[in-house]
Amino acid sequence: MTRVIEPYTNVCTCYRDIILLYSIVPTLSLGIGINYGQIADNLPTPAQVLTILRSINVSRVKLYDADPNVLSAFANSNVEFVISISNGNLQNMTSAANAQSWIQQSVQPYISQTKISCIVVGNEILGGNDAQLMSYLLPAMQAVYTALGNLGLSSQVYVTSAHSLAILANSSPPSAGSFLPSIASYIQPILSFHSQVNSPFLINAYPFFAYADKPGEVPLDYVLFEPNNGTVDQSTNLTYDNMLYAQIDAVYFAMKAMGHTDIPIKISETGWPSKGDSNQVGATVENAALYNGNLLQRIQEKQGTPANPTVPIDVYVFALFNENLKPGATSERNYGLYYPNGTPVYNIGLQQGGNLPQLNYSASSINVRNSIPYLITTNALFAVFLI
Repeated sequence: MTRVIEPYTNVCTCYRDIILLYSIVPTLSLGIGINYGQIADNLPTPAQVLTILRSINVSRVKLYDADPNVLSAFANSNVEFVISISNGNLQNMTSAANAQSWIQQSVQPYISQTKISCIVVGNEILGGNDAQLMSYLLPAMQAVYTALGNLGLSSQVYVTSAHSLAILANSSPPSAGSFLPSIASYIQPILSFHSQVNSPFLINAYPFFAYADKPGEVPLDYVLFEPNNGTVDQSTNLTYDNMLYAQIDAVYFAMKAMGHTDIPIKISETGWPSKGDSNQVGATVENAALYNGNLLQRIQEKQGTPANPTVPIDVYVFALFNENLKPGATSERNYGLYYPNGTPVYNIGLQQGGNLPQLNYSASSINVRNSIPYLITTNALFAVFLI
């Protein structure tokens, strides 16, 4: 994930056998999205992860690779996958032969039993500074799409890429959203590709970074979806009561400025860390529960953004587990909804009873909060991602 500062204008003990409680929320029928990262050495097996996801009725998962062990373990599970091609493999994918081989090895053997709906080619490339890597992105996307078509899968599996908000030159107010001039030669043909093949444009959006960087300027309530005065975009007269919606609409207006209004925007990552370094203001269990819990409430209500109120937001929450081997700040290792032993990191506020089979995870210290009303559940942070 890339740090992006967003301006604001206006305004147990633990047991070896962990019993997870089953709960149901109305959004389950719409589909559930969660990022399943694996940069850790203490995670449950894929089969155990499937047990967790079934217990909370999660039906949509995003991987950062195409792990055959995961795809095999989830066969006939009715869980739908978004799989990924890493940045390090991007150059190889510009070759039609290599792309065809990858599809034949990573998609074709599994797709009859494991639902694969989307391939994310590269992550946050255009927000970086590697021009060579940027030049590979569209050719790789095209080669992967062609390879899918050769196997009759192009109407079944979307091809896209995920972008950080660092691709924006301006994001405030949202109506002034624009892409960096330096990436114009890359982004325009990529947008044309999305339009031609009818695939979504993915963004990784983290209001947490904006607040952590400028806590004195960015109201916490505004980034946590809590009641606040909001901010008005004077050009459109649209009122924004949270930063995530403003970020989404900034991307929408940036695409509109380049002549594209027909490309759906999906949130491939968003979340809030439950722990951070001493200088990472706001990285707390309470704020993580508020951010994700309030986001869930809006998804339940099928809310759209001010610029597109009839189009419900589609989100993959980051992330399923805390990942102990992720580099960087402490927060990077603490975005998970679960500890690796299968216990929730914070409040299970929407439980409605019913016991699940016991999961045999090793015991570790956990911090389950019981003081935050109505908020996060073992299923409350998973969001809709319809593509």
